[in-house]
Amino acid sequence: MRSTLLPLLAMLALATIPAPSARAQTSADSTAIRAAALDYIEGWYSGDAERMARAVHPALVKRIVAVNRETDEAFVDDMGAGKLVAGTRAAYGRETPEDQRRTDVTIFEIFGNAASVKIDAGGWIDYMHLAKIDGRWTILNVLWELRR
Repeated sequence: MRSTLLPLLAMLALATIPAPSARAQTSADSTAIRAAALDYIEGWYSGDAERMARAVHPALVKRIVAVNRETDEAFVDDMGAGKLVAGTRAAYGRETPEDQRRTDVTIFEIFGNAASVKIDAGGWIDYMHLAKIDGRWTILNVLWELRR
């Protein structure tokens, strides 16, 4: 009896130890994450390169899986922060008609200094990862897909 009681007592003791708690999502975090996402998409549409630069980390990588029209093979096309900010400055986002512009932001999850977010921009969807670096939320990764 004693040999079966010890493992049971050990399991009960472990069950009473609180799990390490994740830093909880705060309303300030949610607000800052949403603001970064809106700086990104609204900056794109308005051609505001300063807003875009504020939203993205210099190490940002934005990717899409595309298909080579000649070979019909898929490949990954990517751009960095510099190219995205330059495209914003060139006002490529203004080419989207105003009635087709969407800025729907959905925060999927925030855990510690990481967040997962979706932007429904109308003609495409952006799935983003943001990180809180030096107290500021910034976009590190974007995987996007065109609506066809």
